[in-house]
Amino acid sequence: MDLTMPVPERGAIRRKITPTAVLLCDVASVRADAGTVDALARLQLAVRRHGCQVRLRGTSPELRELIVFMGLRDVLPEWR
Repeated sequence: MDLTMPVPERGAIRRKITPTAVLLCDVASVRADAGTVDALARLQLAVRRHGCQVRLRGTSPELRELIVFMGLRDVLPEWR
């Protein structure tokens, strides 16, 4: 999912989400920095408001370490 997509496109995705849905977010090609973790945490918060959850897939070791360092391991779980 492109975290920088325009608001109308995000609205279209929101309408397709059903409660208890799990959204897989492929993060294999994203940078491991605080901005990325912040965007992922905000995405998780937004979908949880609709009764859904995000699971990360393709997490690099660097991104995983940063998520743990920022105390968000339980907030941004990986797909297993």
